[in-house]
Amino acid sequence: MLAKRIIPCLDVKDGRVVKGVNFVNLRDAGDPVELAATYDKEGADELVFLDISASIEGRATMVEVVKRTAGEITIPFTVGGGISHVDDMKRLLRAGADKIGINTAAVINPSLVKDGSRKFGSQCIVVAIDAKFNPEWGEWEVYTHGGRKATGTRALAWAKEVEQLGAGEILLTSMDADGTKDGFDLKLTRAVSESLSIPVIASGGAGRVEDFYKVFQDGRADAGLAATIFHYKEMTIRDVKDDLRQRGVEVR
Repeated sequence: MLAKRIIPCLDVKDGRVVKGVNFVNLRDAGDPVELAATYDKEGADELVFLDISASIEGRATMVEVVKRTAGEITIPFTVGGGISHVDDMKRLLRAGADKIGINTAAVINPSLVKDGSRKFGSQCIVVAIDAKFNPEWGEWEVYTHGGRKATGTRALAWAKEVEQLGAGEILLTSMDADGTKDGFDLKLTRAVSESLSIPVIASGGAGRVEDFYKVFQDGRADAGLAATIFHYKEMTIRDVKDDLRQRGVEVR
C-alpha cells in the first residue's frame, strides 16, 4: 500500500491566497510563495496551487507566481486554473510545476486530458472534479467555472471517463463540505475511489485531525487535501501525520 499523502492547497485570486465556505465569501489567507515555503518545511507531501478566478475571467494562470513558488519548494507541485491548451501545460511545467490540474477545460474539451497525458505522461495530468449532491438524481453533479456552473454531468461517470482518457489522478472536491470543517464527504469520496484504479485526492471539509483518518479508512482516499485549517494554523501537517501514525496509517 502506498503511503497516504497530506496536501495543502493554495487557492489563489489576484496574487493572494484566499479561502471561503462552499466556494463563496472568500477571505485573505496570505502570500502564496511564503505559504508554499512554510508547508514545504512543515513536511507537506505535495502542494496544490489553484488560480481560482482564471477560468471565470478567461485568462491564463499566473506564470510568474508559479515560477516564484516553484523556486521556494522541493516537493511535487500541482498547478491548475485557466489551462485550456497543451501549450498552457507546457508553459507551467517549464515554470516549475510537476503536475497540471484541469477542471473546466477538461469538461469543455475532454480530449485535452488525452492530449496532455500523451505528451507529458498520465502521471502529470490531474483532473479536478468539483461535485455537489443532486437530490433529484440521488448522486453527485459536476460543476465548473469555480463551482459556479452546473454541467448536468454525473461525477462518477465523469471520473471513470477521465481515467480512460489518461488522467493519472483525481482531485475530488465536495462543494457541499468545502470550508465547513465538518469532515470530508466520505460517501462521495468512497464512491469515486472504489470505482477507479487511479489515486483520488479528497478535498473539502477537513476540520479535525481525525478527519484525515476517516477519509483514508472510510473514504478510501489516497491523499487528503486541506486549506483553511492549515492556513489559519488550526493544526499543522505534523499534527495530522503524528495522529495517522498512531492509528497505524502509513505516511511519509
